[in-house]
Amino acid sequence: MDSATSELPARKPLGRAAETGLKIVVVGGFGVGKTTLVRSVSEIRPLNTEEVMTQAGVGVDETGPVATRKTSTTVAFDFGRISLNDRMVLYLFGAPGQERFWFLWDRLFTGTLGAVVLVDTRRMSDSWYAIDRLEHHRTPFVVAVNRFDDDLASFSLDEIRQALSLAADVPLVECDARLRHSGKHVLITLVDHLHALATARERTP
Repeated sequence: MDSATSELPARKPLGRAAETGLKIVVVGGFGVGKTTLVRSVSEIRPLNTEEVMTQAGVGVDETGPVATRKTSTTVAFDFGRISLNDRMVLYLFGAPGQERFWFLWDRLFTGTLGAVVLVDTRRMSDSWYAIDRLEHHRTPFVVAVNRFDDDLASFSLDEIRQALSLAADVPLVECDARLRHSGKHVLITLVDHLHALATARERTP
C-alpha cells in the first residue's frame, strides 16, 4: 500500500490571495504510508527524498511485513502543498520513519502548527515514539489509522485508542493513504482540531 493508485496531479500555481501558510508534519513508523499520503493529497508534484533500498539496509530498515513490498525509503523528508481555500495553504512535511533518522524529527517539528501520526495496526508500537515527541513539543496532533488490505486483525478505533494510550480529546480517524479524498479528510480533521484548541484558549480567562 505504498504506491498511489492514481497519477500525480498537475502542478498548480499558488494563488495570489494566499496569505496564511500552515506547516503540518506527517510522522509514523517505517513503511506506514507517509510518502503515499503526502503524494496523494499534494496539489503540486511533491518533493521526495527517496532512495532505493539496498542490501546495506537489511536488518536495519526492514520491519515485519513491510520488508517484502518496500523497495525505496525516505532519507530526509517529503514535501507537498494543499490549498484549503483562497487564503490558507497547508505545507506538508513527511518525516522519515526509520529509527536512524529520528534525530531529524525535532528539527522538522520547529514551527509546526500540527501533526498527523499515521498508524499501521500491525505495528502499533512503531507509533509510540512519534506520539511521545509530539507531546514533548506540545504539538497538537491527530492519529490516522492507515488500513492496509492485508490487515486481518481489524482492530476497532476504541481498541487502537486504548493500545496507544491516547487522550480522549485526540482525534482518531481511519484512512486509506492512497486516496486523495481520504487524505484530505485527515487534514481537515487536523485543521478542525487546531481551530477547536485555539477557540478554547481564547475562551479561557
